[in-house]
Amino acid sequence: MKPASDVPHLGPSVPQRGNAFSRSLGRVLWSLTGWRFSGGVPDIPKAVVIVAPHTSNWDFPIGVLVMFALGIKVSFLGKHTLFRWPVGPIMRWLGGIPVDRRSPRGVVQQMVDTFDNRDRLFLTLTPEGTRGKVDEWRTGFYHMARAAGVPVFPVSFDWGSRRITFHEPVVASGDIERDLPLIRGLFDSVTGKRSD
Repeated sequence: MKPASDVPHLGPSVPQRGNAFSRSLGRVLWSLTGWRFSGGVPDIPKAVVIVAPHTSNWDFPIGVLVMFALGIKVSFLGKHTLFRWPVGPIMRWLGGIPVDRRSPRGVVQQMVDTFDNRDRLFLTLTPEGTRGKVDEWRTGFYHMARAAGVPVFPVSFDWGSRRITFHEPVVASGDIERDLPLIRGLFDSVTGKRSD
């Protein structure tokens, strides 16, 4: 089977991982899933990537396939205790960033420091904060992006159409009452794997 032909090209500023072999293998595996891509990845070095809806544990393996098919390096937050031996090296290899929720600096400041110390970083978060259906999003991703001076890059996982859509990045203006409904509106017609 031929690799998927709709895989977006990555510009030189985007955090990348792997090589030609891993990308080719990822694209072949991606083509077997029946999922497709829509839109493109902006050629920017840093962003808070929000992925929604997050309704199932199956979102993670789909996300890993996206990572390998594109050759994109994305990072995610994990409780610092998950980064101990023997799982720690695997977590870091996958892009995990340990965070200590007990730290007086808080999670947002820890991530702002991480953004400041890296040339390239796509930090992926799920704004719902849970796999269940929620009426309100957590707003930490917004405050993190605003404080770090990086855009919010929305990505939707639509299980109904089996499509990953890369939306245009949104700059957090500081007016969350205006910005948040605009960002959430991008996901209005998107179906999660589970609707409950």
